[in-house]
Amino acid sequence: MSYAVVRASLVPSPSSPPLRNQNGSLSSPNNASVTIPASLSLSLYLSLPLILMIMERNAVELLLNWVFQQNTGGGGGCAEVPTNNPSMPTVSASGYKWRLVIAYDGTRYAGWQYQQSPPTIQCIVEKALTRATKIERNNLRLVGASRTDAGVHAWGQVAHFITPFNYDSLESIHAALNGLLPLDIRVREISPAVPEFHARFSAISKIYHYKIYNDAVMDPFQRHCAHHSTYKLNTTLMREAASYFIGKHDFSAFVNASRNDRVLNPVKNIFRFDVIELEALLQLEVEGSGFLYRQVRNMVALLIQIGKGAIPPDIVPLILTSRDRKELAKYALSAPPHGLCLVNVRYNEEHLRLPSGCPKTSFGRQHTVRKCKLPFY
Repeated sequence: MSYAVVRASLVPSPSSPPLRNQNGSLSSPNNASVTIPASLSLSLYLSLPLILMIMERNAVELLLNWVFQQNTGGGGGCAEVPTNNPSMPTVSASGYKWRLVIAYDGTRYAGWQYQQSPPTIQCIVEKALTRATKIERNNLRLVGASRTDAGVHAWGQVAHFITPFNYDSLESIHAALNGLLPLDIRVREISPAVPEFHARFSAISKIYHYKIYNDAVMDPFQRHCAHHSTYKLNTTLMREAASYFIGKHDFSAFVNASRNDRVLNPVKNIFRFDVIELEALLQLEVEGSGFLYRQVRNMVALLIQIGKGAIPPDIVPLILTSRDRKELAKYALSAPPHGLCLVNVRYNEEHLRLPSGCPKTSFGRQHTVRKCKLPFY
């Protein structure tokens, strides 16, 4: 049987990362060759799109390995951390902490908190981090600021993780993470963090928005991020009722049965609760020191009933005083999760300062056209 040699030439670049063969040896990316039977040449030609797809998928893995080799180590003047296995390092007490700002559409996910089935945001992000950093999940120690429920969205979720090595630049790891994540989860920002920073316990306030589309016909473009109410809501009554939530109160009447992993402290401080009209869209903005399990959705549900005119605004202090969840259940159930979005988590400036000897914050790469490649006639 005769054989033909098919030579695939990749993008020539002196800085291109080497390719690793199946036997562990390295080969140049500009001179890769495969020997195949000549009788299969036509089949290979017809299968070329599939082969290119497989090559592209493998190229992602090669790029991640190259990014890991180029960016890890003692760059930027930070101390090096010894590890037993360089390809899968373990985190020591002198590791480096990194802060993430994450946005996601929670429609397809069972909330933030880690679980594999059904998938959660934390599970998906940890898988991407594990592939990009070559660090096992338990050593990454990923922690989120807010454990959002199933179907709840986020624009400003904050999380932190730990690596035993420093980065010279965060742009490459930032691009790699977003390349690995699904399109409904994005890392908006990645920055170095001081050792004292903790995504959850360092937070001084959290801001949630709840959107209500208040019209007879639902806007189909808002269906995944706004609750539809066909009742004409009285925003004046809703604002009056929302004012009763402001201040420090015991919100036991507005919490659902707590999960085992949640610390139940019923006293929370609400800094503001605004009802904003944006044509047919009502946006309820609430900022507080913290929130109990489904507290925001329960408060919104009561405001909707008050906006309908079913109950008066002064029912709010009565329910607060009762400290009984059954009292709230007489008037309202929890509002649907898809209207809720975690918009921002706030911290003290000392927790947001950048440590010395570490790279600057990455907000993602923006590409520009330096030279027009099309001729003008």
